[in-house]
Amino acid sequence: MTLLSLAGVSVRFGERAVVDAVDLEVAEHEIVCVLGPSGSGKSTLLRVVAGLQPVSAGQVLLGGADQARVPVHRRGVGLMFQDHQLFPHRDVGGNVAFGLRMRGAGRSSSGSYEARVAELLELVGLPGAQGRSVSSLSGGEQQRVALARALAPSPRLLMLDEPLGQLDRGLRERLVVELRELFSRLGTTVLAVTHDQGEAFALADRVVVMQEGRIAQAGTPLEVWQRPASEFVARFLGFENVIPATVAGGAAATAWGKVVVPAGSPEGERRILVRPSGVVLAAAGLRCEVLARTFRGTHVALRLRPEAGPVLEAACGLAGAPEVGDRVAVSFTPSEVVVLPAA
Repeated sequence: MTLLSLAGVSVRFGERAVVDAVDLEVAEHEIVCVLGPSGSGKSTLLRVVAGLQPVSAGQVLLGGADQARVPVHRRGVGLMFQDHQLFPHRDVGGNVAFGLRMRGAGRSSSGSYEARVAELLELVGLPGAQGRSVSSLSGGEQQRVALARALAPSPRLLMLDEPLGQLDRGLRERLVVELRELFSRLGTTVLAVTHDQGEAFALADRVVVMQEGRIAQAGTPLEVWQRPASEFVARFLGFENVIPATVAGGAAATAWGKVVVPAGSPEGERRILVRPSGVVLAAAGLRCEVLARTFRGTHVALRLRPEAGPVLEAACGLAGAPEVGDRVAVSFTPSEVVVLPAA
């Protein structure tokens, strides 16, 4: 069942469309992550749903009801910001209880909120932290308190605006797994925005990539990763090996030479993507010079200058990885080649 529906939503600042005729649906219990570079309109989209930004056109429906005249505090949505926005004059328990008091939720028969606050802190991995000062918390702990506060009123839709953006990568990777497990256990409906595709792919059931206020592609993480809908999406996901090609008869004619493409690929004047894992060191093939090599833990990333065509990115095993300045030959694995849709 659809919980959130955006129909033709646009936000304009003067002549500029920050959000441009966006249609989007989020089902109950679904986790949707909106990806995009800075200025693509993803955070504005959250503000529209929350009621913090009026629309220039279109409708926002929650549970089938138009939200045009519904104030922020009555929409039943929670919003967690990148900087957490905790109250420094309140302790941890006071911060978590704030949402309950604003909504009049969580009261016991004695009118207290203690049981609900304790339950939420246990849920986010901070049991017994009610009396701690927020200034004494680490970044990860502050993120957990902000999450507990957002969850306190049991919102029907939880929205996250770059929630892990200020944390170091190791902590982000650990917390995003915990968030996924928590939301799945609670059945929380989530709409999140981030610029980090790894974070989005680990968290989401479905990802939406935005480009200049429009949706460039939407699908499961696997669909988007395996089949980018455009050169923009491919490059945003970090793929650099994109080149013009003429596709015919199961092969692509490129500046790198002939590249075999998967069976059934569309033909004509196209662009193809070759994933770095599909650029393989070989005894014979396209000759290249190694410009740079970077240790990635599980493999070595290579930057190669071919005899013809643009620079290539490749990934190879740790053993026997070539050095900078070496001359190597590469071939292309057909299953790692994607013929991109026509522009």
